[in-house]
Parts: sequence; structure tokens; C-alpha cells
Amino acid sequence: QVRLVESGGGLVQAGASLSLSCASSGRLFSDYAVAWFRQAPRKGREFIAGITWTGGGAVYTDSVKGRFTISRDNARNTVYLQMDNLKPEDAAVYYCAAAPRLPAGRLHTTESEYPYWGQGTQVTVSS
Repeated sequence: QVRLVESGGGLVQAGASLSLSCASSGRLFSDYAVAWFRQAPRKGREFIAGITWTGGGAVYTDSVKGRFTISRDNARNTVYLQMDNLKPEDAAVYYCAAAPRLPAGRLHTTESEYPYWGQGTQVTVSS
């Protein structure tokens, strides 16, 4: 069982930065790939970024490439999402999710492939 807790959300102005954290209390966190998703009002949950179990590979959706950075510290059982140059359209509830590692550093980008989820943290960006 993997339990995930997100933190770091808040209200910022456009152009500002936020750093989200996803902490796990489960065992063998390093055996799991982790992804960040977000859900804006009246929209579906959207894949934002994912990182392999080793931290050696990452994938981003096009809308956040160059602005967001995902990283992990397996010694601290934590995955981070650094968000720079935030835009009003980035406002959403952000969720982290974990899935058992895949061979060859592959990553899932679909919601249904992640069995473990945190409760979410709200990010609001004012224009």
C-alpha cells in the first residue's frame, strides 16, 4: 500500500512560482513511478508530468514543458513539482499518483494506470 500526501499549493500571481511536494508513507516508494495530474473546474483530470522510479527519466505534457520540473528524492520518499512562470490556466487541483515501476524506464500517462492517489492540493493563479 502506498499512501500519498500532497502539499505546497496556494494562491499566487501570474508569473510566480510554486513548489509542490508529494510525500509517501508506504514502503519501497522507490519501486514506484510517480506522476502529477491536475483537474480544473468542469474539466477532466489531466496528466502533467511523470518521473520514473529511479528519477532518471521524466515526461511532461506540452503545456508545461520548460516551466515545470518534476524530481524525486527516494531517501525522503518525496516527489516534487517545481512550477515556474505560472499562468491563470494552470489553476487546478493538483494530484500526485503512483504506479508500480515499468521496465525500461517507461511511464504511464493515463489516469487509469495509477492505482494510488493523494487527496490533492489547490493551486490558484490570479491574472
